[in-house]
Amino acid sequence: MGSIIKFSGGDREFEGYLSEASDPGPGVIVFQEWWGLVDHIKDVCDRFAAEGITALAPDLYFGEATTEPTRAGELMMALNISETAEVVGSAIQHLLNSSKLESSKVGVVGFCMGGQLAVYCAANDDRIGASVNFYGIHPKVQPSYRGLSGPMLGIFAEHDEYGNPEAVRALSEELTLLEKPHHFETYPGTKHAFFNDDRPEVYNEHAAKDAWQRTIAFLKENL
Repeated sequence: MGSIIKFSGGDREFEGYLSEASDPGPGVIVFQEWWGLVDHIKDVCDRFAAEGITALAPDLYFGEATTEPTRAGELMMALNISETAEVVGSAIQHLLNSSKLESSKVGVVGFCMGGQLAVYCAANDDRIGASVNFYGIHPKVQPSYRGLSGPMLGIFAEHDEYGNPEAVRALSEELTLLEKPHHFETYPGTKHAFFNDDRPEVYNEHAAKDAWQRTIAFLKENL
C-alpha cells in the first residue's frame, strides 16, 4: 500500500515509509525497532492506513537495516538522539501538511527502541497529541515526562528482560504523580517484542491482536 518517500528537514532531506489512508483522518508517526526500517514496520504502517490512519515511519538509520542482534545493538547505541528528533520533527510536519490529515496533532507509536523514542519525542514536541509505547527501551534515552501534552497507552510483556513489571509499575507511578493520563496493559505469558509477527520465537497472536485493537481505538479517540 505504501512507498518510500523523501521529506524535507530544512536544508536536509530524509526518507521514510508512508502509507496513506483512503480518506482524511488522523495521522501517526511509527518508530522502528532496533532492526531498522524493516518490512515488519512497513506492514504496520499499511495496517494503520487500512484502519483509516495515515502512517509515516521515518528511516532513523538512514538506509541501514539488519537481522543480526549484535549489529542492531550497535546501530541503536550509535543513534544520535538530537538528530533523531530532527528527523522526527520533519516527519511530523510532513504529515501535518498532508491533505490526508484532519487533526492539528499527530500520534506516535513505537516498538522496543522505538517505544522509548516515541515517548521521548512526545515529551518534547507539543504537535504530538497521543503516544503508544510498545515495551519501550533505550539506555541512552530518558524522557522528561513533565512535557507530555497528551495521553499515553503502554503495551508491555510479562516476561521482559528489558522492561520488567517493577519498571513498568514505577513508570505508571511517576506518570500518576505528574498527573499525566495513561493506561498500561501488561499481557500475561508474553515476551519482549510479542507484537512482531516476523519473529515466531516471541510472537503472541492473541496478545498482538488485542494490543492492536487497543492502539487503534486509543489513537482514534485522542487525535
